[in-house]
Amino acid sequence: MGRATELERLEALEATAPGGGARLVVVAGTAGAGKTSLAVRFAHRVRARFPDGQLFVNLRGYDPGPPVAPEAALERFLHALGIAADAIPASLEERAELYRSLLAERRVLVVLDNAAAVGQVRPLLPGDAGCLVVVTSRERLSGLSARNGAHRLTLGLLTETEAVDLLTTATAGYRRWDETEHLAELARLCARLPLALRIAAERAAARPHMPLTDLIAGLREESSLWEALTTDDDSEADAVRAVFTWSYRALPAPAARVFRLLGLHPGPEFGTAAAAALTGHTHRRVQKYLDLLAGAHLLEQTGSARYQFHDLLRAYAADQARREESPGQQQAALARVAQWYLHTADAAVRNVQHLYPSRIAGPPEPAVEPLTFTGYAQATDWYITERTNLLALARATAAAGLDEITWQLPATLDPLHDAHSAVEDALETARLGLAAARRLSDHRAEATMHQILGYAHRKRNRLGPATDCFRAAFDIHQQIGERLGMLEAANSLGRIHLELRELNTAVEYLERTLVLAREQGQQEWSAVALDNLASTYREMGQPEKAADLARQALEICRQADLELRMHGDVSLNLAGALRELGRLADAEGHLCAAAAIIADGLVFHALEYDVLREQAALALARGESEQALEIYWQCVNLARTMGNRRLEALIYDGIGQALQGLGRADEAADFHLPGVALARKYANPVIVATVLTHLARALERSGHSERALAARAEAEVLLAPYTDLRAEALRESLRISG
Repeated sequence: MGRATELERLEALEATAPGGGARLVVVAGTAGAGKTSLAVRFAHRVRARFPDGQLFVNLRGYDPGPPVAPEAALERFLHALGIAADAIPASLEERAELYRSLLAERRVLVVLDNAAAVGQVRPLLPGDAGCLVVVTSRERLSGLSARNGAHRLTLGLLTETEAVDLLTTATAGYRRWDETEHLAELARLCARLPLALRIAAERAAARPHMPLTDLIAGLREESSLWEALTTDDDSEADAVRAVFTWSYRALPAPAARVFRLLGLHPGPEFGTAAAAALTGHTHRRVQKYLDLLAGAHLLEQTGSARYQFHDLLRAYAADQARREESPGQQQAALARVAQWYLHTADAAVRNVQHLYPSRIAGPPEPAVEPLTFTGYAQATDWYITERTNLLALARATAAAGLDEITWQLPATLDPLHDAHSAVEDALETARLGLAAARRLSDHRAEATMHQILGYAHRKRNRLGPATDCFRAAFDIHQQIGERLGMLEAANSLGRIHLELRELNTAVEYLERTLVLAREQGQQEWSAVALDNLASTYREMGQPEKAADLARQALEICRQADLELRMHGDVSLNLAGALRELGRLADAEGHLCAAAAIIADGLVFHALEYDVLREQAALALARGESEQALEIYWQCVNLARTMGNRRLEALIYDGIGQALQGLGRADEAADFHLPGVALARKYANPVIVATVLTHLARALERSGHSERALAARAEAEVLLAPYTDLRAEALRESLRISG
């Protein structure tokens, strides 16, 4: 309804193409002018011109909370483009690079709604001219025009004719005899803004027998009040607020209270169950009020039992809550919805993992009815839907002084954050939780937050801060006699020292983990510790001992019927140790067992990658270089999808080894070289030395003896601090090849 001229202009702009990069249009205009509606209508109209799909994100540049960061927006886009959550790269730069590579040579329409600043937009721009980006904003975003060649379309107010047409269309079938001059007066009182017009039209349609002049008189009174109360010259904003108040006061008292309490919801979108907890109503009763509010255009329904406010209406609802609800009532509403999210998250986690116990003591209050889940997929779908709300909730509970919930929330969510690589969410919520735990003087909670922070730092390859966090967690648990916490922290320290290649220290921590696990009858943790010890002894060059430890871990997995992912990890570790011992047939049996777990439908990209890489390594060990090369190429795509550059370095090295096996030394060196470059940046010195050793061999075989000598010399320097058998074997290999 309306905006026909603007739609034609957008279509004309879509037909233009700059010299390079994606085409870009900025739709600017005041709040409530219909920018989002125009962008969505345009997207539907031109859908056929973009056969590779459409991407939409609300950047929430004008919400009460923080706007959506480019990293978060890219995460959503990458997920929509088929990248698994645990395969999305960590950094903004890597996410943007992957996003642009996925859109290369595709025709995709990208809608970036409610952008507040140029910095939100630029990382989300595709690099291909086949794509079109439509940005909506209250700002002009001049930087996009100057640097990115954006065209700007500024939405003014609707014309009087367009505004009257909108009112007439919206009330058709309900009202027949309204005079044009009365409709024009109503449009003027709504400042000819689409948002206000839709609300006014709905109220008129809901009262078909009330003269329009009576409705206008009520709105004119509200408008006069706003004019008397305001001193600025923002007549459009005053008109919108007047329409909101006019419509709000017409609501039944219970519905009006639901409306204002919903303004206290910390996240941008909510479901019926969360609304019930927030307002203290049953699901059935709150659904009636949600339907009423959506019908009055005071809420927008976004999906099955999902709702959101226009940002202006959300701010208005929150303001009414502050005016009409006491501080205690506001706090109670937030506490109810926080309990709902916390206990529902706990139910989701129970379907995802069994290693960590629940962090919550006691049930929620009677008015709160958390969701339950019937399986892994349902639980993870809920987390994906609510992830933005969960982060906003942690901020809100911290600000409101709900400290118990503030630390329990990240403690509960950690397995879900881990499964979906939501590292930044884990860091922020755990920092808020740590501060809350300290305010409570709850040492156990404080140690738990240190542990979660350590996990997140390790995911970001910040091994120093991770070590500090794990040590702090271990020390606190030791001081308070919390042996399960000591066990978890000791295992984490062992893993960190393994990654740092401080192998003797890693063994000490992992053996301590194993003792603690056995003392407490923790079978899963016993298997974890044995598996990590096996990895450490493999790195030490002791595959026989590693194989024995992995067998013990696998036996526990079978006896205790542990999770499939645990079976897969241990089977792969055992397969690798047996391969290193030259027992290739036995290795293949355990490798097939791990591959079968993936084939049966377990979605875990890290395990899938490890299976492929071990298959390639086994093929190399058999002299089947052609097969190894084919598998390594599959690994390249998966490593890139996962955004893990260290893994990519290992795969380039593997491709080089396979090419050497095929007698193609020159080509092999071309792959070893980028492998070395990536390893220097992302891997430990022994991995770098390993790739350099393979590079030296390829260079020697292709007649580049001086370059081979330099590679060997660098490898020897890197290996000098290490005395374990694997390092010694590498040194021997360098001496032989030299």
